[in-house]
Amino acid sequence: MISCFIKFFAEFFGTFWLVFGGCGSAVFAAAYPDLGIGFTGVAIAFGLSFLTMAYAVGHVSGAHFNPAVTFGLIAAGRFQAKHILSYITAQVLGSIAAAATLFLILTGKSDFVTIGSFASNGYDALSPGGYCITSVIITEFVLTFFFMIIILGSTSDSAHKKFAPLVIGLGLVLIHLISIRISNTSVNPARSMGQAIFAGGDYLAQLWLFWLVPIAGAVAAGLVCKSSKNCQIS
Repeated sequence: MISCFIKFFAEFFGTFWLVFGGCGSAVFAAAYPDLGIGFTGVAIAFGLSFLTMAYAVGHVSGAHFNPAVTFGLIAAGRFQAKHILSYITAQVLGSIAAAATLFLILTGKSDFVTIGSFASNGYDALSPGGYCITSVIITEFVLTFFFMIIILGSTSDSAHKKFAPLVIGLGLVLIHLISIRISNTSVNPARSMGQAIFAGGDYLAQLWLFWLVPIAGAVAAGLVCKSSKNCQIS
């Protein structure tokens, strides 16, 4: 049996890599003059970050890397609630560690002035496209709901589970392609928290939304799948 200690570090390193790869691409490469990867590149980076670590440590911890996913799996009856504190602690610490690493790298630039948004999530004036709080709530709820449906469906007994990390990673790419301009894409409270801590100010004040709404969307999906035999495992 895999110890809780090992699962903790799998979730820590998995979340670290997700945030470092996804947010790092947004901070350093998205808008680089002439050669920037843009929104599409950032979306792919998030998908690849999840995909690579899901194959690396998914067999250890289940590759949640996201408090909303942990809550959603509990709602679906696929994860024991007694482990929730250790998993979410690992995810949050992994995200903060990744954000801290990105901050150290960014501030070492010779012409550094400010970290700006630091790939943080936001609504109203902090939304990349100026979208209001209602638009962001709808977006984050719907996308986290479907992200959870993808996770539960692709890991069910009736699915080809060995392809699950690929399916989930591609789903995450699509989610980012849809919503980067709306909210800078959260669907993951831990991812949002690490960046907001360093961006500070209003980004930190708006963090509540990126905890509550993704968790609500994931729990709703979990409850839907719990009633469907197609989403269950033996």
